Amino acid sequence: MGTQTYSFTYRACRFDELDEADRDLIQHAMDATAGSYAPYSKFRVGAAVRLDSGEVVTGSNQENAAFPSGTCAERCALFYASARYPEARVLTLAIAARDDAGFTSQPISPCGACRQVMVETVRRSGRPLRLLLYGTQTCYVLDNALHLIPFAFEEF
Repeated sequence: MGTQTYSFTYRACRFDELDEADRDLIQHAMDATAGSYAPYSKFRVGAAVRLDSGEVVTGSNQENAAFPSGTCAERCALFYASARYPEARVLTLAIAARDDAGFTSQPISPCGACRQVMVETVRRSGRPLRLLLYGTQTCYVLDNALHLIPFAFEEF
């Protein structure tokens, strides 16, 4: 029996260090938080995806008193993009979150269900999915969303 180590590289930067296209996509995610329905958690999450056509699709978290009947912003945006533009490929996903005090200072990380949906998105498109995770003090840039779920559920 041996020990294995899993690691990956990501970039940490300030928002103003990102290129214009990435700042624009994050801004769409930030704006999408306004559509969040979060009466229970008061935690509003917005997501924005850029497709290979250049189209941007957004989503926000939608809570429901019958937990877990709601959905996360990431899944909302990815599923809508897939339903609305079935032939398009998702290139980049940006995520931003805020509460009553404002946007989070550090990026939030997608939940396991959203990570698994990202795996399916990558499988469907046949290309890596970039992630932009926004925080007012730090942003994370990941070149491949699959790094977040090294033991993804696989169909056998």
